[in-house]
Amino acid sequence: MTNNWIDIKNADVILVMGANPAENHPISMKWVLRAQEKGAKLIVVDPRFTRTAAKSDIYAPMRSGTDIAFLGGMIKYILDNHLYFKDYVVNYTNAAFLVNPEYKGPGELKGLFSGYDDKTRKYDKKTWSYQMDEKGIPKKDLSLKDKNCVFQLLKKHYSRYKLDTVSSITGTPKEKLLEVYKTYASTGKPNRAGTELYAMGWTQHTVGTQNIRAMSVIQLLLGNIGIAGVGINALRGESNVQGSTDHGLLFHILPGYLPVPTASVVDLKTYIEKLTPKTKDPKSVNWWGNRPKYITSYLKAIYGNNATKDNDFGYAWLPKLDEGMNASWLMLFDQMFKGKFEGFFAWGQNPACSGANAGKVRKALAKLKWMVNVNLFDNETGSFWRAPGTNPAEIQTEVFMLPAASSVEKEGSITNSSRLAQWRTRAIPPIGESKPDSEIMNELYFRVKKLYKTKGSKFTAPIMNLTWNYGKKGDDGKVKEINIHQVAKEINGYYLEDLFDNKATPPKQLAKKGELCASFVTLQADGTTSCGNWIYSQSYTQKEDKVINMMARRKKTDTTGLGLYPEWAWAWPVNRRIIYNRASVDPQGRPWDPKRAVIKWNPNKLDPKTKKPAPGWDGDVPDGPAPPMADEKGKYPFIMRADGMGAIFGPGLADGPLPEHYEALECPLQENVMSKQRINPTIKLFYDKGKGSPEDIFISCDIRFPFVATTYRVSEHWQTGVMTRHQPWLLEMMPQQFVEISEELANEKKIKSGDKVRVKSARGEVWAIAVVTKRFKPFKVAGSTVHQVGLPWCFGWQYPEDGSGGDSANLLTPTIGDANTMIPETKAFMVNVEKI
Repeated sequence: MTNNWIDIKNADVILVMGANPAENHPISMKWVLRAQEKGAKLIVVDPRFTRTAAKSDIYAPMRSGTDIAFLGGMIKYILDNHLYFKDYVVNYTNAAFLVNPEYKGPGELKGLFSGYDDKTRKYDKKTWSYQMDEKGIPKKDLSLKDKNCVFQLLKKHYSRYKLDTVSSITGTPKEKLLEVYKTYASTGKPNRAGTELYAMGWTQHTVGTQNIRAMSVIQLLLGNIGIAGVGINALRGESNVQGSTDHGLLFHILPGYLPVPTASVVDLKTYIEKLTPKTKDPKSVNWWGNRPKYITSYLKAIYGNNATKDNDFGYAWLPKLDEGMNASWLMLFDQMFKGKFEGFFAWGQNPACSGANAGKVRKALAKLKWMVNVNLFDNETGSFWRAPGTNPAEIQTEVFMLPAASSVEKEGSITNSSRLAQWRTRAIPPIGESKPDSEIMNELYFRVKKLYKTKGSKFTAPIMNLTWNYGKKGDDGKVKEINIHQVAKEINGYYLEDLFDNKATPPKQLAKKGELCASFVTLQADGTTSCGNWIYSQSYTQKEDKVINMMARRKKTDTTGLGLYPEWAWAWPVNRRIIYNRASVDPQGRPWDPKRAVIKWNPNKLDPKTKKPAPGWDGDVPDGPAPPMADEKGKYPFIMRADGMGAIFGPGLADGPLPEHYEALECPLQENVMSKQRINPTIKLFYDKGKGSPEDIFISCDIRFPFVATTYRVSEHWQTGVMTRHQPWLLEMMPQQFVEISEELANEKKIKSGDKVRVKSARGEVWAIAVVTKRFKPFKVAGSTVHQVGLPWCFGWQYPEDGSGGDSANLLTPTIGDANTMIPETKAFMVNVEKI
């Protein structure tokens, strides 16, 4: 989230699109309703009339997979009617930047951007570059009239997204489109705030990244970033998804979103030179320019005294990716299916049900020699070898079960969607033989280390040189019991030498050797600081020799009245509750909306200790201490970007610098109404023109699979249901797989509520109980009637043990992912529904 859960209450208009907070994030709805009590309008755009939609002021139905067309129409509406916040757009976005004159967009190239290579299915992005002046700074036209400026290119690009066209693609009635556009575009004023809430309904598409980009463009046009009551706010699927991503869960990032090095990046110097963003604009903060400090401090945290300047701080011991290697979810299981892996740890997950194309995933597990299932309960993944239709005698995989403790049986932190890190104490000890994850890792580490020590290996240094100072050690050197506070402190970071401010005369000591780091601002690139994750530096710190677990704080002070609660737990970075908050003020530092002031420049501010004049910011922790932009020493507001500006034009993405509508891999249309390019041209096709595994087959616009399908969660079950299906009261409320279908489709298929039906795709089938409902309505798409159905993905064959719950909806979904992130497309695919 750019903002936070509580901040939703500050909005004038709330757009829920790609999410269903009332059912999947119910606590968040409190703040939505609080905003409505104060007069805010709630807009819900969804293929299904959800419980969130039931509370909406405006509901607009939309066919799954057509979000960019819908949002593109809104961008056109905002531009055509001059509803954008011009001062914000000119000063704080790249709208004025001049783009290479050779750049061409989809309107000129039949749905493609300039630079496309049909053979590699990739873009050469040279023409997407900016024109530079003699200083190496992007040229600008502040009048926004130059035909090559981003603003004019944006207008040209979305001029094609006419109301009739958008309605024809999305199935949304034109009057509903206009009502949504008019209401949301009303927030493009200093005294109005609009926020957007999204979840997997946006991300799990082949254009998932561009869905969010499209909304980012809208928010930047309307000035809805950095201010209270605004933002692009991801509703994470569980309470620590944000935290796990922050700490390097994904294959391509280290903790703190540092890039994982590739094999060609041979040393730390090359890493820093190649992967540190640069700018020549003196008004750009370019905070990622501090990457040398963060990567060096990270190496010191994991390798400790073994990491020295002489050995490049142990950089050679970091795992490296091969050039062009993609180790995302779909690719891992594709390689597993091809027999490229011997073993697999399924840690806190259930891919046999949660993975797209789950039938392929289950076959892939059978290609392993061994698998370790770390979970609270047995599940479809751990017991894949005894699934219906499987002969255990033919399965070679040896499966081990390591019982894990639940969240209430262990101590530690979680970081929620608000970037809020909260410390949780243990409620009860782990049950039976179960252990906290940290204890399981502790056992594994020391056993692996012992094997390396006694039997050796080709490359033992990455394991043998790790620090592991997380508790008291026995005579054998093994940590007896993990002290999770020590882990948190290592993440925060330490001063390994005394720290001085050498600019002062005489030099002033800022910190002592051995103290916890005050914040990432004091991290060094010379090996004198350690930090396991730079964005968490300050989360467990010390002041005046007092050690403070900032994440454990629980004060309810809120001086702003905005719901920032700065002393409740701790938010990264540096306890900032709204990021990019320098954009909430005008170039002179005055809040755009004084009634919702997040920060403001105070020229008369005094130093609290010396009482001497010290002009600075009041309010939330600002995005850096520099004065406002109009000041001679002022800085641009978007500090994490090298150019300092909000990106309306985004040349860094794989599939285009501006969001463009493409159909889902499987869709009901022979052609894209918007262009000749039906699907995203840069997605990786696992099955193409008869080549590839039959398990990856996809079939589009085929009478055998005539209905659009989508998947979703329910309130009664958690993810794949591993934890909740074992609770009899929850299983009683939601006992088995179902499929929601419209009354019109039910009449056509002669299906009644309660009938058992077969839902089938090109890859697999599941039985389900039909729920005939008004929540789905047929869409009018490109002159034809299109039906959509929906299934939850919380069921699996393993429990209930009698199989009465049915099986996973992901047996139906395709092997295909987003062009940038490779997140699977499970929210739009084609099926048939037949009565059994």
